[in-house]
Amino acid sequence: MSQSSTPQLLRPAQQGPSATGRRVLLTTGSSDAHTWNLVHLQLFLEEHGHSVLNLGPCVPEKLLVDTAQLTMPDLVVFSSVNGHGHLDGMRAAEAMRADSATRDIPMVIGGLLGISPEGAEQRTADLLAAGFDEVHTDGTGPEALLGKLAALDTACTARVAA
Repeated sequence: MSQSSTPQLLRPAQQGPSATGRRVLLTTGSSDAHTWNLVHLQLFLEEHGHSVLNLGPCVPEKLLVDTAQLTMPDLVVFSSVNGHGHLDGMRAAEAMRADSATRDIPMVIGGLLGISPEGAEQRTADLLAAGFDEVHTDGTGPEALLGKLAALDTACTARVAA
């Protein structure tokens, strides 16, 4: 029995929306080295029929934008658990919205976005102003993503057709 020790590359999101799911680009910020949240979300979304490209931990903004340009996902999901998600998220959203190819890709952010509950409302307002379509604070379950993905049908079909 011969097993290859070469790691398998993540498969890029499929072209066009499929009948069974959406193409999701899963990311975190450049300061967040946690992976358990990303693996959990990837498995959850794949179990619900979505194609997921997981960029892993410590993702620089340029890598996020470059990958989004190449794969044109239906949704970017930004997850953070280190308490600095609002800072990393602001930079990621600003980079995505500054690029003409990625500015219209829907983006959501969730997890532990700050190190204390103080300022949570302002962090949410800032992240929405920076370009996130939804902000999910600590305690929101991954089920919230399913509703967002289901609501993308019309917008994604129109974007792919353009």
